[in-house]
Amino acid sequence: MKSEKRYSGVVVPMMTPFTPQHTIDEAAVQKLVNHLISGKAHPFILGTTGEAASISRHQRTTLVTAAVKANSGRALVYAGVSGNSLQDAVEEGKTYHGLGADVLVSTMPGYYPVAPEQMLRYFTALADALPCPLVLYNIPATTHLSIPLDVVEQLSTHPNIVGFKDSEKGVERISTATALWKHREDFSYLLGWALQSRSALEQGADGIVPSSGNLAPAVYRKIYDSVRTGDTVAAAQAQQKADQISEMYQKDRILSQSLAAFKAMLAAYELCGPDVLPPLYRLPAAEEQKLMQEVRAVFGDLNNINRI
Repeated sequence: MKSEKRYSGVVVPMMTPFTPQHTIDEAAVQKLVNHLISGKAHPFILGTTGEAASISRHQRTTLVTAAVKANSGRALVYAGVSGNSLQDAVEEGKTYHGLGADVLVSTMPGYYPVAPEQMLRYFTALADALPCPLVLYNIPATTHLSIPLDVVEQLSTHPNIVGFKDSEKGVERISTATALWKHREDFSYLLGWALQSRSALEQGADGIVPSSGNLAPAVYRKIYDSVRTGDTVAAAQAQQKADQISEMYQKDRILSQSLAAFKAMLAAYELCGPDVLPPLYRLPAAEEQKLMQEVRAVFGDLNNINRI
C-alpha cells in the first residue's frame, strides 16, 4: 500500500446551504461539515457544486468563516478562489487563508479563450502571490477551457502548487495523469469525475472529489479505502451504490438543474434547505417533493445511505 500524500483521500465539493432569503445558513453549514467529516472526507467550499460563482463576496467570507469554525481543525479545508480577476483571487485567497482555510483551489478564468502559455503565466502569478498551497482545477463544463496535462506538469514544479483537481471526462486522460503523478510525493492528482472514482484510484490517483459525497461521504470513503487495501469486491459495491445516488439527481438534467435536485435530496435528510441562488432555481414543488420522498424510499435513512 502506497503512503498517503497530504492532499489525498475524499475531498467533497460541499453544497452551500442558504436560507430562503439567500444568505448563508450557518447552522446548516455546521451540520453539513460535521456530516462530511463523520464520513472521513475533507470539505471543499466554494466550488462548482457549492454555487461559488453566484455567491456575493461578503457571503463567501461568511461561508469560509462558518466552515472553518465547524471544521475545528479536524480535516483539511479547501476553499475556491476561482473567478475572472487575478487580483480578486489573490485578495480572497489571502482572506480565506487568514480565516483558516488550509489550501486554495482555482480554475482558469473562463471568459476569454486562452492559449497554454497564458494558462502557465496566470497560474504562476496566482501561486506566486498566494500565502498557502494551491490546487489547480480543470472543469471545461463551466470554464469552456481545457487545461492540457503538459501545462499542469510544468506547473507541478512550482513550490506553491501542490495538486491538480481534474473534472474533465476521458479515460485516457486519467491514465496519462496517474502515470505522470502517482509517484510524485510533492504533487497530488484528484479526480472530479465521480463515475470513474474506483478506476482512477486503482490506477494511482491520490484522491477523488465527488459531488454526491455531500450525501454519502462514507460510500466514497469506502471506495477509497477498499482500493488501498485491495478489496476489489467492496470497492465495486461502493462504486455501484455511489452511481445509483448520482443517477437519481443527474439523469436527464443539465448541471444547473441537477444541483437544485441534489439540494432537494439533502433537504430530505435535513442536512440543509433546498434553496439555491439565481441563475439556479428550485425544482417545481411537485417534482421536488417527489424526489425527496424517492431518495428516502430507495436508500433509507442517513446511516443506511452511507452504509455498504
